[in-house]
Amino acid sequence: MATHGNRRATSFTRVASGTASLVPDRARERGWTLLVEGVPQSYVDLGDPTYLAFEYVRRLATVLRLAAPAGVPLTVLHLGGGALTLPRWVEATRPGSAQTVVERDGLLLALVSRSLPWPARFEVVAGDAREFADKAEPQGYDVIVVDVFEGAAMPASVAGVGFAAAAARLLRARGVLAMNLTDVPPLRNSRIQAATLLAALGDVALIAPPGMLRGRRAGNVVLAATREPGVLDIERLTRSMARDAEPARVWHGRELTTFVAGVKARHEGPR
Repeated sequence: MATHGNRRATSFTRVASGTASLVPDRARERGWTLLVEGVPQSYVDLGDPTYLAFEYVRRLATVLRLAAPAGVPLTVLHLGGGALTLPRWVEATRPGSAQTVVERDGLLLALVSRSLPWPARFEVVAGDAREFADKAEPQGYDVIVVDVFEGAAMPASVAGVGFAAAAARLLRARGVLAMNLTDVPPLRNSRIQAATLLAALGDVALIAPPGMLRGRRAGNVVLAATREPGVLDIERLTRSMARDAEPARVWHGRELTTFVAGVKARHEGPR
């Protein structure tokens, strides 16, 4: 049953990746959480798309916010769609932006389209992220957001140097890639992924909660990467992360070099 953003009951729908549920937020009149197989995937407030409930989404949004002066439209490629939380945020904060969303689960897109409709200006494609990246026109995007998962892990197709090089080809000269991944202590996956982006793009910052960096908890890590040193405003990024309701640390330069020391880039993806 479709909710159309106004029926405040939980609904369940079969999608390609399992069972999706839409759960209303009792504290926000038009807020919804999308879960797949019981795991929260996205939160959308149809009345206020600038409200970002998940901390890792706020970190991705901060990377996007610092990619260009306030209000300047961006051309953004979102690999992984969910309920299109970040595209809605970009639309609200940078009107006139051109955005393409690639989501492999067409049934999930159909559910979101019916229940949490997105602006008609979005280009939304049901397809594979790696295939899209390999075929897209070069230097077409200011920002690429990578938020692609199979279950709780990033698939091999978007985890290696081949994908990172393809994404680098799609970025404009001062373009930024923002990647979300999950990890557990001792953060081996984050080390390998940071080394992989360093090999393909050259300048990388890692953003994670202090508890993760101390090896005390699992969670989400965000990586921001560019081809040109100096594009990432590390000072502003650090201040923004420190002010968040769930603060994060930023590792760049020497700290990141120490973090990835001895780790090789991933050439064939995780096994």
